Amino acid sequence: MSEKTQTIAMSGASGFVGSSLARRFAAKGWTTIPLGRREFSLPAEELAQHLQGVDCIVNLAGAPVISRWTKEYKKIMYQSRVDLTAKLVKACTLLERKPRVFLSASAIGCYASTGTHTEKDHVLADDFLANLTRDWEREAFRAKDLAIRTAIFRFGVILARDGGAMAKMLPPFRLGLGGTIGNGRQPFSWIHLTDLLRVFEQAINNAGYEGIYNLTAPHPTTNAGLTKALGKGLARPTIFHVPKFVLRLQFGDGAQILTSGQTVIPERLLASGFQFEFADIAEAVADCLRA
Repeated sequence: MSEKTQTIAMSGASGFVGSSLARRFAAKGWTTIPLGRREFSLPAEELAQHLQGVDCIVNLAGAPVISRWTKEYKKIMYQSRVDLTAKLVKACTLLERKPRVFLSASAIGCYASTGTHTEKDHVLADDFLANLTRDWEREAFRAKDLAIRTAIFRFGVILARDGGAMAKMLPPFRLGLGGTIGNGRQPFSWIHLTDLLRVFEQAINNAGYEGIYNLTAPHPTTNAGLTKALGKGLARPTIFHVPKFVLRLQFGDGAQILTSGQTVIPERLLASGFQFEFADIAEAVADCLRA
């Protein structure tokens, strides 16, 4: 595995995952070129100028999914993922020296809420989020047609000490007001931020990373399992529960992100020999709660 210095162009660099990756890359002496709204407002020919000489593109941009999915907001979710990715790949077509690697985020929301899913053996859902994800991945895979090594990472829920889903979940739990959503049986497939960052770092250097990967820990749990781990870690009761209809009133169709889930196994990562630092939900939550 090469350890040469890398120059990485990154969309979504100011987001939670992007900023974490940029810090990790900086610690290795790698250079990150952020691609934000200003760069994507440019014609593809001018966007391509920002990609000159880069070794890798990391594509993370996308409007938050935990929101009220109005017709207008669905359009924003689509444009910020599918249209942006299409423009990024189009800019690559204009480069004489193309990046070696194109790494694009995706989501396990493409899978059905029942059954257990691997990259090879799965059932895809047929709803807005699943269709959005498929279109997003289709545009990213066009980079492969340019002879750029392309990998797509389907994210589970990301757990970390600062930011992400944990930052939203912790306040009520710290007050002893935490609990399950509905009956708590909905699947919860997750990954610790540390492991997610390690996957990206390895994928940049290791030519074996190509195609679709589930970025989830090997032991998915349920909403009740997560609630139990949070309650134990904080030494707080978890007797409350949030009725699903309350979330539907607040988020409309967007409530499905919170009220349903998928059971997902990272079969390809495990087959590659990747060793998770956090494979168990209790260990992951305990680490996230450390000061």
